[in-house]
Amino acid sequence: MPGQPRRRLLLIPVALEVWGDPIEHSLSPAMHRAAYALLGWDWTYGRRRVDEASFPAELASLGAEYRGLSLTMPLKRVAFAAAAERDARATLTGAANTLVRAASGWHAFHTDAGGIVAAWAEAGVVAAERARIVGAGATASAALVALAEMGVRQVQVAARRPEAAASLRDLGERLHLRVDAVPLDATDLPPVDVTIATLPGGVSIHETVADRLAAAGGALMDVVYGHWPTDLSRAWDRIGASAQGGAGMLLHQAVLQIRAFASGRVDEPLPREAEVVAVMRRALVGD
Repeated sequence: MPGQPRRRLLLIPVALEVWGDPIEHSLSPAMHRAAYALLGWDWTYGRRRVDEASFPAELASLGAEYRGLSLTMPLKRVAFAAAAERDARATLTGAANTLVRAASGWHAFHTDAGGIVAAWAEAGVVAAERARIVGAGATASAALVALAEMGVRQVQVAARRPEAAASLRDLGERLHLRVDAVPLDATDLPPVDVTIATLPGGVSIHETVADRLAAAGGALMDVVYGHWPTDLSRAWDRIGASAQGGAGMLLHQAVLQIRAFASGRVDEPLPREAEVVAVMRRALVGD
């Protein structure tokens, strides 16, 4: 029936949750519940505080009604390890932010990279040649995969500890793109088409450093949300350059999660997907 998830999903109640530690701040319940209400799906979506140590027991305790989970920090790597199957993005990053129950066990997906690609496309950026990633933490891997999908062939990582980018260089080789690393306060920065900042919210960057990154940075996506504006976005604003926060990525990665929950695939659009995106966006911004 159009507008309904697959019939087999209706045989038992469908429960979903977002797990992490901390978890109280998560905006996922509001977005997911808005989407399910629009589609008329009698699905529940809650939140649960789970850390790495308790994750295996919590996962094993789930009843048959649990169709899937959204995972945030610090659970993305343990979720990846717990899966029987993994999609290509999860395999590349070694992390999963989505688990879906399948006949063979839990199927892991990584939707952050797809969320970044979709958010860039929404801002009118569908391709680039050169890019910079600010920060070398876990989110940087998702950013690198997203940039590869956008056709980027050369990426510079600017990090407080350039040696932390070693795993990103290895991932770049698998993605057939060149990755080099420089200190965050490097003075000789080549111009790039886009910059993705992956630093945690609230991290302070000296104005001189931020201005230098902005001058050579093209369009900016700072993936934080709830800490806007950031030091970097202010620098981009000072020169009148394009800057967006992490809300677009958060929205579109959640859309991909719902696709996975509904069909077991992230490339199968939802019924009335444009309306779903709109109602989720309103839930995200609090309208």
